[in-house]
Amino acid sequence: METISRNEIFNHLQRGDGIRLVEALPENFYDAGHLPGAIAIPMGFVADLAPRLLPDKKQVIVVYCSGSICQNSLHVAEELQQLGYAAVRRYIEGKEDWKQAGLPMEAAGTPAPAELADALP
Repeated sequence: METISRNEIFNHLQRGDGIRLVEALPENFYDAGHLPGAIAIPMGFVADLAPRLLPDKKQVIVVYCSGSICQNSLHVAEELQQLGYAAVRRYIEGKEDWKQAGLPMEAAGTPAPAELADALP
């Protein structure tokens, strides 16, 4: 599994070159704040949500969770690879690293995609 650094993610976002950020935490953590432009695909919902939210299996997808101790990003990234996504990267340090660097987060309370809300019990 390839990894990606905070600086590499930041540079991709600055260039606007089409990477897709995926937060692998439950909806309440996503709602509390997430990396700019990220979508939420928590563990247990990958097979249902990925085909709708990530239609391009060749796009660079960066999966992250709270930090290096959290393994959600590993599980979601592995499942994406099993579903045929070819360019999955893992940001191991996660959003704690992003916040500690003083980089912007999306506004707290930003709703998750409707597809996620529909999939939750």
